[in-house]
Amino acid sequence: MASYDLIVIGAGALGTFHAYHAAKAGQRVLLLEKDQYPVGATVRNFGQVVPSGLAGRWFDYGRRSLEIYRELQQQTDLTVRANGTVYLASDNDEWTLANELHDRYQRLGYISELLSKAQCLEKYPSLRTDYVIGGLFFPDELSVEPEQMIHRLIAFIQKKYGVDYRPGSAVIDCQSNYSGAIVSLANRQRFQAGRVIICSGHEVRLLFPEVLADAELVVSKLQMLLVESVAGINLPGNILTGLTIRRYEAFEECPSFVRVSTPEHLAELKRWGIHILFKQATDGSFIVGDSHEYADATKAEDLGYHTQDYINRLMLTEAERIVKFPLNVRKAWAGFYSQTKSEIFEYDVDENIRIVTGIGGKGMSSGAGYAEDSIRQWLGTTA
Repeated sequence: MASYDLIVIGAGALGTFHAYHAAKAGQRVLLLEKDQYPVGATVRNFGQVVPSGLAGRWFDYGRRSLEIYRELQQQTDLTVRANGTVYLASDNDEWTLANELHDRYQRLGYISELLSKAQCLEKYPSLRTDYVIGGLFFPDELSVEPEQMIHRLIAFIQKKYGVDYRPGSAVIDCQSNYSGAIVSLANRQRFQAGRVIICSGHEVRLLFPEVLADAELVVSKLQMLLVESVAGINLPGNILTGLTIRRYEAFEECPSFVRVSTPEHLAELKRWGIHILFKQATDGSFIVGDSHEYADATKAEDLGYHTQDYINRLMLTEAERIVKFPLNVRKAWAGFYSQTKSEIFEYDVDENIRIVTGIGGKGMSSGAGYAEDSIRQWLGTTA
């Protein structure tokens, strides 16, 4: 039976970054993925690395994540692009929040720049003039191609640090023993390790379901669209809009947030958790979205496997209010991630087995920094 220092179950961003930091610290690591390749939230998102929208320790993890992405990009191409992030305010309430967040980040030494309406339209000429009244720009933030980044990261840690990666490996049992823990696969293979970290995403039924049933985990279903490229249209970086300003944690901490009301024309969008983001891929196409529906993680099927045309139409109508190029949908999909009523679900089954899941929509922006801290604390390494 093969033996390792650490087994990581789940090769999404959270699991793979745990594997990376442990291997970098000299641990012998086995990374197991139940599917033939990651197909969950890690590849079904915008690929935006935007610490500016986070709060508390997640903002700090996000800042560190930016450094980690840059460090990795110098060693291998993870598709990292440094085009920054802009939040576009569409009314006075949103513009007030943008100004307050800018002031806050100035005090924290996190670089941001307020853009006038004219500056926004000069930098992003595809915007409709009657939508934007100003913007808040973060030049140091990054974007990646979500369907490529994780595969390249896994290949890198295999080659540089000798991580043993085994896709198509469904773990059905994990138990501690006298020398650590044993992990058993559906094909009856077994592996020994000193420690095991389970990063199972929104999957709550395969391992320790009784623990996860009591974790108050919620699954969020997001609808997203891929829009065809348009000749001559360049929309660099992460484009976030007024609804995002009304939604993200960082803005909730601004003094004026409690006094912001929802205009009638945004009420239906808010009901479906819609905020409009744009991210142009390297092939010129655009990811546009997204929406949010919720269900208890033990009843995730209630969210359905389908996408709702009604929600897609709501998103497209609002997107057309923001940009002036045609939005021809190539495909639509639903993404799923788990989150908790607190910040993340961290649970020690015993001294050898830890569950880490429920990072919500923060994984791409802060997962790299969080995983580094997690490995340092739990394994006592100097990653």
